[in-house]
Amino acid sequence: MSIALVILAAGQGTRMNSDLPKVLHKIGGAPMLVHAIRSGEVLEPSRIVVVTGHGGEQVGAAACDYQPAVDIAVQDQQLGTAHAVAQAREALDGFDGDVIVLYGDTPFIQPDTLERMQSARSAHDVVVLGFEAADPGRYGRLVMDGQNLERIVEFKDATDEERKITLCNSGVVAANAAVLMELIDAVSNDNASGEYYLTDIVGLARSQGLSAGAVTCDEAETLGINSRAELARAEGLFQARMRAEALEDGVTLTAPDTVYFAYDTVIGRDSTIEPNVVFGPGASVESGVTIRAFSHLEGCHVSRGAVVGPYARLRPGAELAEDVKVGNFVEIKAARVDRGAKINHLTYVGDAEVGEEANLGAGTVTCNYDGVMKHKTRIGARAFIGSSTMLVAPVSIGDDAMTGSGSVITSDVEPGALAIGRARQVTKPGLARKLFEMLKAQKRNKTQEVK
Repeated sequence: MSIALVILAAGQGTRMNSDLPKVLHKIGGAPMLVHAIRSGEVLEPSRIVVVTGHGGEQVGAAACDYQPAVDIAVQDQQLGTAHAVAQAREALDGFDGDVIVLYGDTPFIQPDTLERMQSARSAHDVVVLGFEAADPGRYGRLVMDGQNLERIVEFKDATDEERKITLCNSGVVAANAAVLMELIDAVSNDNASGEYYLTDIVGLARSQGLSAGAVTCDEAETLGINSRAELARAEGLFQARMRAEALEDGVTLTAPDTVYFAYDTVIGRDSTIEPNVVFGPGASVESGVTIRAFSHLEGCHVSRGAVVGPYARLRPGAELAEDVKVGNFVEIKAARVDRGAKINHLTYVGDAEVGEEANLGAGTVTCNYDGVMKHKTRIGARAFIGSSTMLVAPVSIGDDAMTGSGSVITSDVEPGALAIGRARQVTKPGLARKLFEMLKAQKRNKTQEVK
């Protein structure tokens, strides 16, 4: 059965107190909306429709940046969830399969939960995701009759007896596309809020002789985010889950609560992550790697046996081969570092290629930017770059070549050559003492003038 996702992302989110649309606030480095899309992707949907409203251009752009195949539908007026789903009708034209309705501000629905909903469709025409709430509060209630779902009642419209029910509605729904749209067409806004509730389709389905059922999940999966406090709580829950998965996968976290993951972080088994390491989006680490304390990795790849840090920064495009050593206060960006190379401290390597077993001394800088364009530095295999060398790109250092400490290298260095680019030292005996005496005299004169 083909699957389509309809993701509702039109809400304004006034409680976020932000100019940014609510669904674009980030968890683990990715907008909430992206988390919702990723959850549904396990079902291999043939169509994904995101329904936008407030900040629609931004929301649509973010969705398409992550998944270019997304279709965008616009809800100009927020008249309720059924009305929002109805806006996806045109994007679903010609689609013959099941639709699962998700929410852009509910990012933690797990893939296996959606798979269970898909399986439940074989027994029911409409399937709703529910959860047992510790505090049902103002959630809508699922009114069950054995294994069948009779109806969903919103809190505002519930009787006192119905409000005692603890099985609550997440809002996630699965149904055949044609059936779903027919039921939505029959929804009215005759309720306390004057809105078109998607939840009404259950009662309508039952009145037409169709069956409805419920699948349940842990309450934490259904967490909706409406405020900064809830966003912070969601970030904490996400990080706790990522840390637990890393430990389960054979990664050593010496201080788990201090390590922060992005939504797409990948770390191989038998790697060790020391305290206070932050992974931004796009970081992947192979097995047997050590990431030492206070390092930051984003958009990079670290191969087996490498050691990174402490206090290192790997920026997008950094590619470290096997057994590379990157030490304290080293920054690498858009550069490939080949097997066994060492960049141990106080160095910037950007827009560069570093050959295998090369050694870059402290304070080495690839001067890659001329104020307008970026230029490339190539450092050959086994090259030795002396401390405080400025490599002014574009420049190439050959295999087995060497630069003298403190050099400014502006021309290519052939393999095996030694390049020194610094002014000759001149020593003036006694001049330092005279200069200090002169400067101290000037300071005394200024002090007297002030008095």
